[in-house]
Amino acid sequence: MNGDVFPRHLLPDSAKVDEGRLVIGGCDVSDLAHEFGTPLFIYDEEHLRARCREAVSAFGPDVAYASKAFLCTAMARLVHEEGMKIDVSTGGEMYVALHAGVPPERIVFHGNNKSTAEIEMALEHGVGRIVVDSWDEIDRIEALVASGATVPAVLLRMNPGIEAHTHEYLQTGVTDSKFGFPLTDGVAQAAIDRVRSSPSMEFIGVHAHIGSQVFDVSSFGKAIDALAPFVKDSGATEFSIGGGLGVAYVEGEKSGTISEWADQVREAVQRAGIGATVSAEPGRTIVATAAVTVYTVGTIKRVPGIRTYVAVDGGMSDNPRPVLYGSGYEAISVTDVDAPRTETVRIVGKHCESGDIIVRDAHVPESLVVGGFLATPVTGAYGHSMGSNYNKVLRPAVVFVHSGVPRLVVERESYRDLVARDVD
Repeated sequence: MNGDVFPRHLLPDSAKVDEGRLVIGGCDVSDLAHEFGTPLFIYDEEHLRARCREAVSAFGPDVAYASKAFLCTAMARLVHEEGMKIDVSTGGEMYVALHAGVPPERIVFHGNNKSTAEIEMALEHGVGRIVVDSWDEIDRIEALVASGATVPAVLLRMNPGIEAHTHEYLQTGVTDSKFGFPLTDGVAQAAIDRVRSSPSMEFIGVHAHIGSQVFDVSSFGKAIDALAPFVKDSGATEFSIGGGLGVAYVEGEKSGTISEWADQVREAVQRAGIGATVSAEPGRTIVATAAVTVYTVGTIKRVPGIRTYVAVDGGMSDNPRPVLYGSGYEAISVTDVDAPRTETVRIVGKHCESGDIIVRDAHVPESLVVGGFLATPVTGAYGHSMGSNYNKVLRPAVVFVHSGVPRLVVERESYRDLVARDVD
């Protein structure tokens, strides 16, 4: 709250404060900002690895990292090194995973509208699992196999009709959704029957995903109860509950751990009598709290009697979540962490949109000045991956830090990059 010390649980595992300066992975964040420029994504590598290990320990070797949360070559390699599969949802994500050296059999291919070319790519490389999402996708797989492609192992994505308590745009398990085969009106059963009888697919199991940023874990239990008859009667040997476990973004929020989530999922599976191997697809919980985004303050505009605007050199191009979902964040002065946060300001970006807001009501110290560095924690998920070049702003660099050593894993874009694909 206003005036309190910044909540440490929102920072990466290795974060420390040294004489008021924020240090992550043994690296001074202000020094990193000077060296690599801003905006800058800084990831605590040991935090990433620890969450991957926790996921493998909790769910076993079939657990898959949901790469849509954050993906680059270095991240795909890290995930594989720590024993996780990797979940991709487009040909682009698949390409990055393969480029990183992830064995194709350790890739799970998702997506509600996989093109024929993307499915063909997956079959040519021998991707381990395809999560089938629609009748049209079944048609495409059958046509490709008929023309000589390898028969894939598939899971069917079921829509359990569960309303998870999260933002409307993050609900994926309600009946009115673009994802999966609904359990109602016999649709899910018809899909199981067709795939099991098709010589073009090897039916492996059932998949469900009820939404993202879910704090009420009882929602997962409801989904499992609804799906249990289909899983048991289908002869599925694998059952994935997907992902969606929420993380704390602002002071006052608390979230469960991956291990606690896995325990509750297992209890629900046992109660429902599901004998299939259970897996999951955590993404946000692996990467969100592992990173901070560092900005340089460009202007401070005081509107007497109304508010103070602090504009930074990024915004909705590196973090569109506040614009999309009204997501909340905190802000921290990286050189004055322990100073009382006595001033309430609105942190905004540099884009030509009034809605370009990063933190609506941020508590910051009075020592904040133009040219200073601000960081928003818990930005490891859906910042880099959902970023854009709006207003032709350059995409930020990404740095992994560990044991006092920074490692540049994604270079900052240049102006030349902006026109590299233009045809004169």
